[in-house]
Amino acid sequence: MKKGYYILDKIQGPMVVVSNTENVSYDEMVDVLVEGQERRKGKVVRIDGDTVEIQMFESTLGMSVDNSLVTFTGSPLRINLSREILGREFNGIGEPIDGIGGIYSEKSYNVNGRPMNPVARKYPRNFIETGLSAIDGLATLIRGQKLPIFSGSGLPHNELAAQIIRQAKISDEESGSFAVVFAGMGIKHDDADFFRKSFKEAGVTERVVSFMNLADDPIVERIVTPRCALSAAEYLAFEEGMNILVIMTDMTSYCEALRELASLKEEIPSRKGYPGYLYSELASLFERAGMMEGSSGSITQIPILSMPNDDITHPIPDLTGYITEGQIVLSRILYQRSMYPPINIRPSLSRLMKDGIGEEYTRADHAEVANQIFSSYSRVQDIKALAQVIGEDEVSSLDRLYLEFGRKFEEAFLKQSFSERRSMDETLDLAWEMLSLLPEKELDRISADTVKSHYARKE
Repeated sequence: MKKGYYILDKIQGPMVVVSNTENVSYDEMVDVLVEGQERRKGKVVRIDGDTVEIQMFESTLGMSVDNSLVTFTGSPLRINLSREILGREFNGIGEPIDGIGGIYSEKSYNVNGRPMNPVARKYPRNFIETGLSAIDGLATLIRGQKLPIFSGSGLPHNELAAQIIRQAKISDEESGSFAVVFAGMGIKHDDADFFRKSFKEAGVTERVVSFMNLADDPIVERIVTPRCALSAAEYLAFEEGMNILVIMTDMTSYCEALRELASLKEEIPSRKGYPGYLYSELASLFERAGMMEGSSGSITQIPILSMPNDDITHPIPDLTGYITEGQIVLSRILYQRSMYPPINIRPSLSRLMKDGIGEEYTRADHAEVANQIFSSYSRVQDIKALAQVIGEDEVSSLDRLYLEFGRKFEEAFLKQSFSERRSMDETLDLAWEMLSLLPEKELDRISADTVKSHYARKE
């Protein structure tokens, strides 16, 4: 028999304190009945003897210490999942908000996930084609990988996320098993409408599962949103055998919510005021990506975060970089030059790229072409720095060829319209077109046989 508590100790923001409790567990869900009419949900976040702190998922407006009945449910937050979630939209705690009705399933799932045995993990192989040359050619997204996008305030990361969702695909024979789980945390109403409209216009709504936590929703819900999304992804990947791409934006909003709640709980702050357990909180999300022995499904993650003040050493991108397998970095300088997508390829990398490309997966020349592009474009930056000192007219004729390569590479290869989708072959062919602007002897990262097969000689 469940025991109810009528007298609360304290209500502070979204936090409720109850004492003299019995048999309460950490992360346990709580039902709060306000004035005998309105039901609200909360979660146990701290236990000190018989005193319990509860985070409310909804506003505490109208609640007082003597008009609310608190009942502990005995279980963590669980959501119903079935294949019917495809094409549906949910709020941050997994409740349908698209007006179609609830999800009916024989089983419900703990949103905190099911830890994957490291021994059961498969090494990520094969790739996901995004249709964006800067990613597919130079920082290839591998199935089962976690590859974050480091952005900044005002940069077009929402447009980039929508384009990836619209264009992403796997091999044709497996295309029926591919779906996207989208988690929006603290996003504005117009951004949410933009994503809905983009999915609908592209005709991909039926393969997208959306979890939306809006900017005016409770911050506590923001912390649960990615966990609900990843639970849905785990179900589709490991029980339905699907290949799932999870896009989470904006992880900075998630971390800000953690900081605010840690402050309310009067915890000792760490770097920049964030809680000391920020690393483990992020790891508990990112490590839910991967592939598992005995399952044909996979979970690939693209978490998007906006770096405060474009500072890549800020705790959020810094800790994210330790956990994930590379990063895609957006450049404000490129964006100010009307470049889209404004991807800075020099600090961008995919650490698993080498194992998911090549003759078996993409094309035999892919790895060599990518290495040569990075090498040649890096030299372009050195020549630009020199030209700023002595003038472009004073550099050598070879250096001027490199500068021409750099301009054409940015305008024709990196730059791509929001509606343009390039196949992997188109991306690699375009890369060869750019490299053919340079003398053949400058292609020192590519074997002679490969150069002979693909190099377009200038007249």
